[in-house]
Amino acid sequence: MDSDRFAQLELLFRSGSIYDRKLALDELSQAPSDQVVPFLQGLTISTDFLCRRFAVMGLGNHRTDQSFQILIRLLEQEQDDNVLAEIANTLFEFGERSLPFLQNLFERNQNWLTRQTILAILMECDRPDILLNIINLALLDPTQTVKETAILALGSLLKSKYESEALDLLTELASAEFWRDRWRAATTLSISSNLRAKPLLAKLQKDENHYVVAAALEAGLPK
Repeated sequence: MDSDRFAQLELLFRSGSIYDRKLALDELSQAPSDQVVPFLQGLTISTDFLCRRFAVMGLGNHRTDQSFQILIRLLEQEQDDNVLAEIANTLFEFGERSLPFLQNLFERNQNWLTRQTILAILMECDRPDILLNIINLALLDPTQTVKETAILALGSLLKSKYESEALDLLTELASAEFWRDRWRAATTLSISSNLRAKPLLAKLQKDENHYVVAAALEAGLPK
């Protein structure tokens, strides 16, 4: 790809429509990494958060050591939570070596979008130990949506060697004061085949809140 075409693509990245930027991403995904990665790195310092976000997405199409290191540096520099969430998504495409960085980002970043993104990512990976650690932190999050995502994420642990730990947490949540915690606990317990889940669901089926009752009754329906 020649310099003139890179200049045209840069213009699209900086001021084009969402559609134009996606087209530029597609074109760059087919170009040589040694040309594209430095180009995208230059765009990661744009004042336009959308430009930075698309640049991060582009780095995911070129999974080289250089692009991985760029993303790691961006974790420390980026201030916009939308872009940080995109960095987390893109880092995960690099495999298990990204997990310590994602865990560290979750621990130090309190933004709900970033945290929910990381929770969703970890539910897809085969590291229940890391997921359990993150869930324990997320259950303390003051943002209810993050906490609820963590409760639902416990479902991923019910078929792992951490099933007992997940059920311990769900037992506490089944008696939580806030009905939304009990509601999400009921939803998660409804997918468990463990005998410990049955008395908890029976209790939740008699809950004062009809949403909780409905979620608990799901366990008795044909799957």
